[in-house]
Amino acid sequence: MEEELKCPVCGSFFREPIILPCSHNICLACARNILVQTPEAESPQSSRASGSGVSDYDYLELDKMSLYSETDSGYGSYGGFVSAPTTPCQKSPNGVRVFPPTVPPPPLAQHHLLPHTGCHRSLTLDDRGLRGFPKNRVLEGVVDRYQQSKAAALKCQLCEKSPREATVMCEQCDVFYCDPCRLRCHPPRGPLAKHRLVPPAQGRISRRTSPRKISTCTEHELENLSMYCVQCKTPVCYQCLEDGKHSTHEVKALGAMWKLHKGQLSQALNVLSDRATEAKEFLVQLRNMVQHIQENGVEFEACLVAQCDALIEALNRRKAQLLSRVTKEHEHKLLVVRDQISHCTVKLRQTTGLMEYCLEVIKENDPSGFLQISDALIRRVHMTENQWGKGSLTPRMSSDFDLTLDSGPLLQTIQQLDFVQMKVPAAPILQMEECCTQTNSATLSWKQPPLSTIAVDGYILELDDGNGGQFREVYVGTEMICTVDGLRFNSTYKSRVKAFNSSGVGQYSKTLVMQTSEIAWFTFDSVSAHPDIILSNDNLTVTCNSYDDRVIMGNTGFSRGVHYWEMTIDRYDNHPDPAFGIARADVMKDVMLGKDDKAWAMYVDNNRSWFMHNNSHTNRTDGGISKGATVGVLLDFSRGILLFLINDEQQGPVAFNTLEGMYYPAISLNRNVQVTLHSGLPVPDFYTPGESEAAGSVC
Repeated sequence: MEEELKCPVCGSFFREPIILPCSHNICLACARNILVQTPEAESPQSSRASGSGVSDYDYLELDKMSLYSETDSGYGSYGGFVSAPTTPCQKSPNGVRVFPPTVPPPPLAQHHLLPHTGCHRSLTLDDRGLRGFPKNRVLEGVVDRYQQSKAAALKCQLCEKSPREATVMCEQCDVFYCDPCRLRCHPPRGPLAKHRLVPPAQGRISRRTSPRKISTCTEHELENLSMYCVQCKTPVCYQCLEDGKHSTHEVKALGAMWKLHKGQLSQALNVLSDRATEAKEFLVQLRNMVQHIQENGVEFEACLVAQCDALIEALNRRKAQLLSRVTKEHEHKLLVVRDQISHCTVKLRQTTGLMEYCLEVIKENDPSGFLQISDALIRRVHMTENQWGKGSLTPRMSSDFDLTLDSGPLLQTIQQLDFVQMKVPAAPILQMEECCTQTNSATLSWKQPPLSTIAVDGYILELDDGNGGQFREVYVGTEMICTVDGLRFNSTYKSRVKAFNSSGVGQYSKTLVMQTSEIAWFTFDSVSAHPDIILSNDNLTVTCNSYDDRVIMGNTGFSRGVHYWEMTIDRYDNHPDPAFGIARADVMKDVMLGKDDKAWAMYVDNNRSWFMHNNSHTNRTDGGISKGATVGVLLDFSRGILLFLINDEQQGPVAFNTLEGMYYPAISLNRNVQVTLHSGLPVPDFYTPGESEAAGSVC
């Protein structure tokens, strides 16, 4: 944990550390040394012109001056003035310029800034200067214990010549003994038998440990710290609560918060300790991978040599090149793994150092001192624990060599002999929980096998014809989910998928059997409808709040089979002329159905009807509709025709033929009409369907 105990400015162990508002620490002497002058009422030239030298440097006044570092301003100067100081400056290990005092501080300096190089934040000093920052007694104690544990061995105090190394210390006698002197001068009998002998290091610590000083408030120096302000997260005294800035804040007992924060830090350390344990195990895994890579590399080289030696001499010239490729792959894998070992080792060392430091902090018995740094330590522990997040303990490189030598070509192709860079992909896995059918559409989802590392360029999805026929491709692409629309109703489809890359096409997945809906049941689609359309009755009944014609379609498209549906006229006022038929998905929604080339319709009033497509009117037929009437639509893809019925009687001849593609049921109407849809109906008795084709279409 030595890095935790060194000042970021001087690079040495902390001496009289103070806690900055940003929760970082700095030596008090370092803070004084990097102070530079920032006068407001007096220019630096006039200050230097006074010619008065400084023999006594007043640190209390110097504390109130501004501090600038190269990390903040980009250069070292007096408070950002153009003129640089004539006194040479020194540079500390972290890049901060240190200017010796050459002039007395001006009495009118008002702005007091401390640019902290750790987090690049400028800190404002008040009238007390550096005295306003609390001392970090806990850190000072940890540094002292650490230095004592690293110090040279203690010598016996009773040896007459060449003192030997002490082995024990008597706490009552306060004397260090070697083994011979202890037996001679401190026998374990008589009155000395009750004396307590401890190891020398422990004895030195107990000798130097002084009674704990009672912490005093930085605002009220005569008051002891006895409470903890929850809002400001700092210990306070009773006077702070009575007349200070903490008078309205929530406060808690100092001892209770001390125990609470110790518990929180301990819990955070437990989690971080688990991460450190995982990191150690991960390092063992990486070191084993180095051995495996070396073994696999040697084995692969041996196989390659055996294959090359089996060929005629024409292969020998190529063999050296292939061995070089394997060696480069070998070295690359080792380089990646060793780099990861180095990176993980550094992170683990930093984590262990922080853990040791936190454990030492927890040993402190000074509540206020502990609470001054506990929040920052808890945050650091959490941040360090987050650095060991998901993926940080996963090898970046596989120990296997994915190189396969193809020795099958004939002798005339030896010059093109090379490694097969990739293997064909493994068979994808269909995700049953995400595959489903809805009416006459099917959604399929798949994924690669969990442990597969072979690159995939795309996938090929295949479906049969729904009647036990041959498979056909319905999708080729990189997505791993596809919806197939326009399937036949009441049909059983088989589906499968395979992956491909530059090396070829992989195996098929398992075959999935899917059943479409028995009948072509559908409702009106509220999503694609014109905003003026009003839906009710679970999207089966529709009207409009505009006098202009508005279009709404069904939520299911058809491309195969024979389909029949009806609409009942619930309201018919002022003899409007609604239109019924089919449309493409991109039909215009603010004109009568059939006005554009995306719809095929029959529009009808109370006396007659017309067929309309692309704004062309044909086949005027007598007979209209009224309230209670029924309009039927029959779409037969086997013959490619569309015809209409009114009250179960065919209205006019076949309306349209040569229809193919994807069509949606559609109507247009205004506010004078209300209709209710009836779908999934059998074909009327008078009609005999033709032979239907067995195929679906991709949407």
